[in-house]
Amino acid sequence: MSTVAYITARGLLGRRRLLLLLPLPLLLIGLAALCRSYDVHPDQWGQAVIVGLGFAVVLPVTSLIVGTGVLGSEIDDGTIIHILTKPLPRRDIILAKLLVAAGVSAVVAAVPLFVTGVLADNVHFGVALAVAAAIGAVAYSALFLLLSLLTRRPVLLGLVYILVWEGLLGRFVSGTRVLSIEQYVITIADKMAPTAILPGKVDLWVAVVMSAIFAVGGTLYAINRLGSFSMAGETS
Repeated sequence: MSTVAYITARGLLGRRRLLLLLPLPLLLIGLAALCRSYDVHPDQWGQAVIVGLGFAVVLPVTSLIVGTGVLGSEIDDGTIIHILTKPLPRRDIILAKLLVAAGVSAVVAAVPLFVTGVLADNVHFGVALAVAAAIGAVAYSALFLLLSLLTRRPVLLGLVYILVWEGLLGRFVSGTRVLSIEQYVITIADKMAPTAILPGKVDLWVAVVMSAIFAVGGTLYAINRLGSFSMAGETS
């Protein structure tokens, strides 16, 4: 399992894909620093930057790029065969891939959100944003890793989930918020550091339980799905 994780991390961090992860976090920090330097009150920019950019764009898009990349590219180019021929349980393969995806996504999203939170309010608020982002990274990564096993267009379906389900329906149709990872993350951060900047719209227990369901359920389904792959890299 550790070998698979090492190979996955080395391949991911050595690709140009990693360069795609840097602009959004830098933009997030840059906007927060700019507003702070001009003494703009956080109530005027906090929600737009932290929620509208941080939780709605940086976190899910980062998780999408990484989550679909740790396994999806191997399926596309056929190198998944070499992994499947190894005497490794499919569980260990998925857990190693998920560990790398969630870890990279959490760092890339949580660090800039922590800095933004400190600039907007204080360290406690920054920690709340970082913890919530880390939880969201695990849930998103499990979902997008699963999509890479279910379809040849995981990025497209992932964007539909982010932009349509969470970005459009999740904001205006209350019933869809129960299946919105973005809403879970906002609620968890809001409960850890209550502030008017974060408009938590679901109950805390819903956010915690559903985050766990996305993470655990997605992982178990991915393990089962990988188990159905034949040596040709197709499902049997």
